[in-house]
Amino acid sequence: MVSNGHPDLPGRGQLRGLKVVEFAHVVAGPLAGSLLADQGADVVHVEPPGAGDAARAMGPRKDGHPLWFKVAGRNKRSVTLDLHHEAGRDVAHRLVAWADVVIVTLRSGRLRTWGLDWESVHRINPKVVLLQISGFGATSSQADAPGFGKVGEARSGVVHLTGFPDGPPVHTGFSHGDSVTGLMGAYAVLAALHRRDHDPDFDGEWIDLALFEPLFRLVEWQVIVHDQLGSVPERSGNQLAVAPAAVINTYRSRDDEWITVTSATLRSVRNIARLLGLDEERFATARQQHAGRAELDDGLRAWVVERPAAECLEAFADAEVVASRVFSVADIADDPVYAEREDIVTVDDADLGPVRMQAVLPHFRQRPGHVWRTGPALGQDNDLVYRDWLGLGEEELAELEKHDVV
Repeated sequence: MVSNGHPDLPGRGQLRGLKVVEFAHVVAGPLAGSLLADQGADVVHVEPPGAGDAARAMGPRKDGHPLWFKVAGRNKRSVTLDLHHEAGRDVAHRLVAWADVVIVTLRSGRLRTWGLDWESVHRINPKVVLLQISGFGATSSQADAPGFGKVGEARSGVVHLTGFPDGPPVHTGFSHGDSVTGLMGAYAVLAALHRRDHDPDFDGEWIDLALFEPLFRLVEWQVIVHDQLGSVPERSGNQLAVAPAAVINTYRSRDDEWITVTSATLRSVRNIARLLGLDEERFATARQQHAGRAELDDGLRAWVVERPAAECLEAFADAEVVASRVFSVADIADDPVYAEREDIVTVDDADLGPVRMQAVLPHFRQRPGHVWRTGPALGQDNDLVYRDWLGLGEEELAELEKHDVV
């Protein structure tokens, strides 16, 4: 556990000087912005006056303070702006002109009405990179339909593959589709910025990302298997429908711990056969190992259930078999490897005092990013962004405040 960052020390990391404005709420778009902010980008999170981003009210609370947004909004600037007012939209366009990157998650029709669609943004700032995240993509017949991450997960094929053969399809235990979309969105932004920095004819870029597409891309074998073999992979529990190894599963120990075992090489599978007292020569080739998967799986299940988890893991380590207990967050918080990696940091929060959260990942050793603030209060950075960064005068800002535009 280390303390990382101070509220007065933003702007460290690989992306220092990059200017980002996000008209995006809840998870996918803001996570893309968070990943950029973690690496030093100046990210302005635009929220409606009053309630702010819906994410501020999501999840568990302590002493009345929602915990999720403390992480989701970290390292960003919060400004309030009512885009229903023409004056608010004018300010939004000034933010677009200021930015290198614009992130939007509004429906296509609303984007056009508010002048935040690609044509409008590109006209205001021809060099800008626009990341547009939506449920079904801007070019589909469902462009104006609402979309959420769980729908994206369902459409991607991932949920169909997750769970046990005799059970229902299962979503993972977090905002999987939203989060992976945020990650791919940040990657796409950096790809566009690379071209901007190397192409003298760069004319902006429009990244059009549907919520189902990132997970669809990551299950990279499903389309070719269906196309070439005519088969539809089905749920296989923890063994995986298309497994890269002869041994992949999760087993319960005598003391009711769960242990995941995976062996992706010929030698590691032979090591498991030896550990179980089986004839290694019967598992010498990939074909033999595949044919013997059920025997190995049944043998491992019986072997693990007779022993406590610690004994199993020690034996696996001695046999050079890759295995791990299935970690809860309590295990993560106490784990020495997480501590050695400094993957959990302590940050001071104005409401809660010191709080722990994930560090900036991945680690850059030469010029690392850092967590310099938790999620800010609603509108906390209005003065900085509007006065200092956009240059709004006192009278103009007072008029906007008078009409509750900011």
